[in-house]
Amino acid sequence: MSLNPKSHSKNMAPITFLSLFLLISVAVQVAGQTSPVAEAPAPASDDCNGIFLQYVFTSGSKIKPSDPKNQPYKFQSILSITNNGLDELKLWRVFVGFQHDELLVSASNVVLADGSSLPAKVGNGTVFAGFPNADLKTAIETAGDATQTSVQVQITGTQFGVGSPNVPMPSNISLVNDGFICPKPSIQGKSVMQVCCAKDPKFKTNLTLDEEFSPRKDGDLTIMYDILRTYDSNYWAQVKIANHNPLGRLDNWRLSWDWMKDEFIWEMKGAYPSVVDTSDCVFGPQGKFYQSLDFSNGLNCERRPTIIDLPLEKTNDTKLGMIPFCCRNGTILPPAMDPSKSASAFQINVFKMPPDLNRSSFTPPQNWKIEGRLNPDYKCGPPVRVSPSQFPDPSGLLPDTAAFASWQVVCNITQPKGASPRCCVSFSAFYNESIIPCPTCSCGCPSNTARTCSAKAPALLLPSQALLVPFENRTKMSLAWADINHLPVSNPLPCGDNCGVSINWHLFTDYRGGWSARITLFNWDDTSFADWFTAVQLDKAALGFDAVYSFNGTILDGVNNTLFMQGLEGLNYLVAETDGANPEKDPRVPGKQQSVISFTKKNIPGINIPGGDGFPTKVYFNGEECSLPKILPTSSSSRRISSFTVTTSILALVVFMLMRQ
Repeated sequence: MSLNPKSHSKNMAPITFLSLFLLISVAVQVAGQTSPVAEAPAPASDDCNGIFLQYVFTSGSKIKPSDPKNQPYKFQSILSITNNGLDELKLWRVFVGFQHDELLVSASNVVLADGSSLPAKVGNGTVFAGFPNADLKTAIETAGDATQTSVQVQITGTQFGVGSPNVPMPSNISLVNDGFICPKPSIQGKSVMQVCCAKDPKFKTNLTLDEEFSPRKDGDLTIMYDILRTYDSNYWAQVKIANHNPLGRLDNWRLSWDWMKDEFIWEMKGAYPSVVDTSDCVFGPQGKFYQSLDFSNGLNCERRPTIIDLPLEKTNDTKLGMIPFCCRNGTILPPAMDPSKSASAFQINVFKMPPDLNRSSFTPPQNWKIEGRLNPDYKCGPPVRVSPSQFPDPSGLLPDTAAFASWQVVCNITQPKGASPRCCVSFSAFYNESIIPCPTCSCGCPSNTARTCSAKAPALLLPSQALLVPFENRTKMSLAWADINHLPVSNPLPCGDNCGVSINWHLFTDYRGGWSARITLFNWDDTSFADWFTAVQLDKAALGFDAVYSFNGTILDGVNNTLFMQGLEGLNYLVAETDGANPEKDPRVPGKQQSVISFTKKNIPGINIPGGDGFPTKVYFNGEECSLPKILPTSSSSRRISSFTVTTSILALVVFMLMRQ
């Protein structure tokens, strides 16, 4: 029996189509049944019973200008924080280790914990703090409501040097809150970083989780924002700045912050905006809403106002003053120097915008920053809701009055990366005729000095008379001194120190039972310093402190071997630089204060004054740490010291002490 291939293929076609139809029908029926289907793998957060953090890089693109060596790129990322634990996470803080010179342009639901305003450079990493919701509740108390237990931060910024296919991921993410341990984060693929932070079983705290307010914290400087009176559309708040650091200080302080909901300043007492300008309100949403307000009577509508203190003359002014701790020309002293002058306060009338038009709705300003003239640098955290402040009745007869709401801002002294000091120190000694001047560019140098002076060459040694001469008039003296003593001279010559204040520490005498030093302060600035102070840290010699003869001096408690000095009453004014006797030919003359300090060697065995123990390791002026020379005067490069010289120095000190008495 023969087979016909063609007829066979014709017969097979309908069978094949029929089989395919039946197979599809069966598959559809099976798919419609309730048998289990393979699920997608569970997200990593489901395995975390603590605080789950996730950083996801979502997109990036090249932006202008084109620069092959340092190309900028836009990047967008999402930072997620989820509370999977048993306890509410209060005031959450998360560190993101940015490492590609990132410039943060925007970030939702957060502020920067160091008080910086956006855009901000965060190339060394930054800490995010939750705003406006700073707490994350638990799934148990919210029935798993993700809007209350988690938050997403949409991040947009610019980074440099990392283009596709590479991904600009941070080096680390971690929870900053006390009492948590975060392991090294894991990387999922190329663009996802995750970590689960657990409670530290060894961490102990006296706080209870059900407390309504956060505890008040200590810091170098604290700022209280207290609501005193409240109305539907506006409120009165008091801002009080208190100094707690024994070496901290502010002169002509300037305080700034960011309004977050279009608030504006209508009236103030005890301080004033640096700029009186309400044009932003007239042309902004405030003018549309408050159409009946005459904005020419307001004070400031800037999103980031700057507040300055009032002069002393306004203390008892019935319209602008009459606020305790106000009107001190911006001076806040250390509490050890004068407790009554260690704080400053003012009151402010703030108008609100919809939807916050009710008496109980307040949003404190964020991103606080405070600075002064020739003072330490402060970094301020975000405001934290604390228990309402209590204000005693002035008469003492009535009970205390409580604020409606209070927030605390904690600021600490910091040294910004790359920042230059604003004062410097020179060293000299009785056994060496040369003075070791302030280091080159101690307080910074202009960027265009390469052709005129060297920013890296060491400063030239000086004769003693040069200390009273401005740097620009010292050239002939320093060159002549170098020539006489056969000292090397750089070409070009070293740049100056560029400091407004310099301090000379001179070893005056050294004898068997004790020794003495002379400290001289020079003010090269155009502004005088009232109520000035200086402090020197003497690691080995402080225990031998005996007396300061032209200043008030004391060893500070709780501060490492530090001698604190301030001017005597009537002599506490370091005047500004003035013209010489003949301005046409004489150099300008700095303001100057000077005193001798005596020390004993009793109970300090083995102290070596010429060997370095008589020189300070840190020097402060008005709270600012000064730049110190890297070398000390030595006797090897100078003439031999005769017993006659030492005897003469001791005799001079004794005569000086008798004259003071």
